[in-house]
Amino acid sequence: MTGIRAVRRDVVLTPDPRRVIVKLFVPGEDAAVVRTRARALIDRVAHLDDEETGRLLRDTFDRFGARHRDLVGTFHHHYDLVRHRASGARDLSPTSRLLVGAYFTHEYAVESAALCNPSMVPHPDQTGLVDGQLRVAVSLRQIGEGHVSSIGFATAVLGPGHLLTVADRSGPLAVGQRLGVRHRRDLLVAGLAEEDCDNEVTATVLDALPDRYDEATFERVLGHLPPDLLSRSTGLGTLEQVRRTNAASYATAFPADSALHERVLWPTTPAESNGMEDARFVRFVDDSGPVYRATYTAYDGRSIATRALASADLRRFEMTPMRGPGARNKGIALFPRTVGGRHLALCRADGETIGLTELDGENRWRSPVGLHGPRDSWELIQVGNCGSPIETDAGWLVLTHGVGPMRRYAIGALLLDLHRPERVIGHLPGVLLSPDETDRDGYVPNVVYSCGGLVHDGELWLPYGASDTRVGFASLPLAALVAAMVQSPPAGG
Repeated sequence: MTGIRAVRRDVVLTPDPRRVIVKLFVPGEDAAVVRTRARALIDRVAHLDDEETGRLLRDTFDRFGARHRDLVGTFHHHYDLVRHRASGARDLSPTSRLLVGAYFTHEYAVESAALCNPSMVPHPDQTGLVDGQLRVAVSLRQIGEGHVSSIGFATAVLGPGHLLTVADRSGPLAVGQRLGVRHRRDLLVAGLAEEDCDNEVTATVLDALPDRYDEATFERVLGHLPPDLLSRSTGLGTLEQVRRTNAASYATAFPADSALHERVLWPTTPAESNGMEDARFVRFVDDSGPVYRATYTAYDGRSIATRALASADLRRFEMTPMRGPGARNKGIALFPRTVGGRHLALCRADGETIGLTELDGENRWRSPVGLHGPRDSWELIQVGNCGSPIETDAGWLVLTHGVGPMRRYAIGALLLDLHRPERVIGHLPGVLLSPDETDRDGYVPNVVYSCGGLVHDGELWLPYGASDTRVGFASLPLAALVAAMVQSPPAGG
């Protein structure tokens, strides 16, 4: 066993219940038996006199206006969503309409329950720094009421030396606006194949779609389906499946004047309705230049699905599904560049083993090659990665997590061959970071977990979630970690 350990730094991020977004609230639809009370509520608001309506609206803006961006626009939008319930919508004054919107709005604290599972990448803005500093973007899993997860951000500066400064996270939050996206036919093909949805309706749709298409083209193709196909017993069900599979791809963007820490990637599709979990960000570089990429787990309350996102600036994001046998289960981590022309990722398709998967010509992730399974006592339940591989002169550094007795999570490390990552050339004997008395208690006890670190100025920086309650930071010299690695035997040895 080696005595090397990551050193915990004094900076800690804790859940902040003041970080709130505004959401649509429809009384009755949050009950076990859904019975909307929207019409009755609108009628009651409509019967308020002008003086009371104005007073209530002014009071609402006084209480909440500074906590949110464009609350007027939000109230207008929420009124538009429910105005069909109003028997005399045309007779409502502009003030009454805004007040109706206010009654159909509520605040949601995105991290009221927990804050955890961070990853760290270089920030798009590196201005105003001194020698030895690096500004970083830290992604965060935020968990609020109902155990709904979203993706948030923090900004920090590393260096000089062991210094770490996290920027203030106050300010009104912004939920991205959904945008149209250029869909990919190959992903629709792969998605329908995974659902075993292959009949004359899907064949006709796929034959009519180009390789890249927008929403208008998609709807036009569906609108021209022959009635003879739609009248078949499976026709309408297939049409619903095609729409659901296509909707897995979307884009979202934030106001240009919003700061990174004010942006919240909030669940947008049915597959994400119960959360967007454990984003693993990486700065990917190829001949076309750098782009931020990440994988995350979409959860609908019953099943999980793996999603990918891409962004040039961490302001506009495109989300797409990941398909193929290598994309099953949680915990996929993309390599920061191609290796020998191959797009690679770490995965855990079987639920307990770290594997290596490759993207094929049809944008499906192939069956993985096994790299490392449960072996040491601290990881006998399962192993997985703690983010994207980090390129070093010695090889690809892979931070791992393992689960031991009492479901205790700890972090270790592997080293992969730089040119043939299928080969494990080294591993750390023992753990790099494990729960101590300062971070073992929380929402999910006895866990330290990371979704990705980076190297700056010879130091490995590792943000980590402590018991799914708070986020800490640790670091150690990269050279010392590599030196502590022991050579792994060849495969089969």
